[in-house]
Amino acid sequence: MSTIGTPVLPRSAPTKSPAESPADRFDPARAMAQHADRSRIALTAIGALLVLSVLLSLGVGAVAIPPADALSILASRLGLPALTDHTSVQETVLVALRSPRTLLAMLVGAALAVSGAAMQGLFRNPLADPGLIGVSTGAGLAAALVIVLGGVLPFGLAAIAQDVAVPLAAFAGGLATTWIVYRIASRGGRTEVATMLLAGIALNAVAGAAIGLLIFLSDDQALRDLNFWLLGSLGGVTWDRLALAAPLMLIPALAAVRLARPLNALLFGEREAAHLGFDVERTKNWVVVLAALAVGASVALTGVIGFVGLVVPHLVRLAIGPDHRVLLPAAALLGASLLLIADVLARTLVLPAELPIGILTSCVGGPFFLWLLMRRRGLGLW
Repeated sequence: MSTIGTPVLPRSAPTKSPAESPADRFDPARAMAQHADRSRIALTAIGALLVLSVLLSLGVGAVAIPPADALSILASRLGLPALTDHTSVQETVLVALRSPRTLLAMLVGAALAVSGAAMQGLFRNPLADPGLIGVSTGAGLAAALVIVLGGVLPFGLAAIAQDVAVPLAAFAGGLATTWIVYRIASRGGRTEVATMLLAGIALNAVAGAAIGLLIFLSDDQALRDLNFWLLGSLGGVTWDRLALAAPLMLIPALAAVRLARPLNALLFGEREAAHLGFDVERTKNWVVVLAALAVGASVALTGVIGFVGLVVPHLVRLAIGPDHRVLLPAAALLGASLLLIADVLARTLVLPAELPIGILTSCVGGPFFLWLLMRRRGLGLW
């Protein structure tokens, strides 16, 4: 073929890529240092929020107690000299009413948040929460049975049922439902996470239908008690009840924090976690048992409080990443803070009445859940 008349273009010299600057290279040590700094800042901010939330919970209400007076009352109770002059009414309100309520909100918020973070790590899904294993709905069904049937008990047992049997039945019902889900999902010495999820959804549907039937059959008084309990409330707590339930919430939450390393390994998959030397089945069992204990005790005292176990771990994960060594304690602090703030709003928005705290958590958690769904669809994850 002739090439006459065809211009010959000079061959361009190969271009040399610009030298990569040291700042453009990935430095694992620097990345770890940045992550540690970010985690430290986040934990400090969450800790400061918790302190402010505690002071807000102790001070806000029909009887105002400034932070200085609250600290003075607590100091005098500990045998230290009082810092300010406070009234006996303030001391009674703070010690007998607000202090146990504040501690209960902190324990319940931390227990629900840690349980939610552990369940999300187990299912490897940020949309998971403790309710997936049926503990909340099972506790609600057992409590509904006692509330509705307690009115027909003879010999004055109705009052005893309302005061004692409802929390005990709720705790037992949550554990029983979790045990059924666990038994369905266990086969040949292994626990199938997908089967556990499906079994939990099915039992939640059955228990929800049974609760609806009990609501339909209940009288006016039982209906009011049942609705208020199913929507959650921190009112009516005493130091005696708190002392009984606190270990059942605090010990499982602390034990769950010790599962941070195997939960981190599970992020890569069950097979990879086993190759790293972790006992995957033992980790699954411990997560389910600890979540059932913590959530069951929480629901037994406060009723059903939704979305805390879903929203709080995801907020922490967005801020500091999925490392459970930081995620679990940070979720505990943030869960305690947010439930304290929600409780303050519940008892001050419609004075002298009190809103069920579950309404407020659902008002926040529902839109957040929808935003999370749309965000995941926008990222092409579904």
